[in-house]
Formats: sequence, C-alpha cells, structure tokens
Amino acid sequence: MNVQKNIDDVAKLARLRLSAVERDKFSRQLEDILSYVENLNELKTEGVLPSYHVQEVKNVTRPDESRPSLDPNSFLKHAPQARDGFFIVPQVIE
Repeated sequence: MNVQKNIDDVAKLARLRLSAVERDKFSRQLEDILSYVENLNELKTEGVLPSYHVQEVKNVTRPDESRPSLDPNSFLKHAPQARDGFFIVPQVIE
C-alpha cells in the first residue's frame, strides 16, 4: 500500500494543500495506525464470541401499558379551532 499516495488522494478530495512536512507527518501517523491494525489482525480469536458493546447491555425501559386516554371532545372544546376531531393551526410552511 502506498501510504503517501493515499495521503495525497485524501488531501485532494478534501481540497487541502499539504506541505511536505505535513505529508510526512500524516504518512507516519497512518503507517502507525496500519501497523496497529495489523497487530490486531494477528490475534487469535477462535472461540471468542462477537460482541457489540464491552458491557452487557439490556433494555431497561418499562413495558408498554395501554391506559384509557382523555375523551377527544374534552380537550378539543378548549381549542381555538377544531374540525373533524383535529386541531386547526396556522400554516407554518409556505
């Protein structure tokens, strides 16, 4: 993999003008990252279950329970305008 070319390609896509010092710095940083990832690729993971979170996460919300609601007429009668069981509001999108 040509790290320098990748740095130049990304800089071009981002419309960045990098100095030679910046290109060298980013190249070294990217090489360090790729080296670390290569070390991760060498780990023996047979028998290790995949995980999506380091801690076990479970749903802690309460279950839904249906309850009687207000009669629509009881709150619509206080609305400035209502029609067919709905509130009428001023237009907000032109």
